[in-house]
Amino acid sequence: MTADGCEVTLSAREYALLQDLLSHPGHIRSRAQLEESLYAWGDETGSNTVEVYIHHLRKKLGADFIRTVRGFGYQLGVEG
Repeated sequence: MTADGCEVTLSAREYALLQDLLSHPGHIRSRAQLEESLYAWGDETGSNTVEVYIHHLRKKLGADFIRTVRGFGYQLGVEG
């Protein structure tokens, strides 16, 4: 993947999270929905796992790439 003309390497979990967001353009995805896309049923997750991966993606792809919708979840950045 590239961002601003530079190649960006994503971990498997970062890629899965990004793929989930890209699969639902314009929709807000809750933390629980994103956790489901990252982990198999029954896997243990940390309390801030999604937030950590969102942070990593923002560092790699730009701070405005993923928007936090307080109280609801995350969505791809929306121009407007």
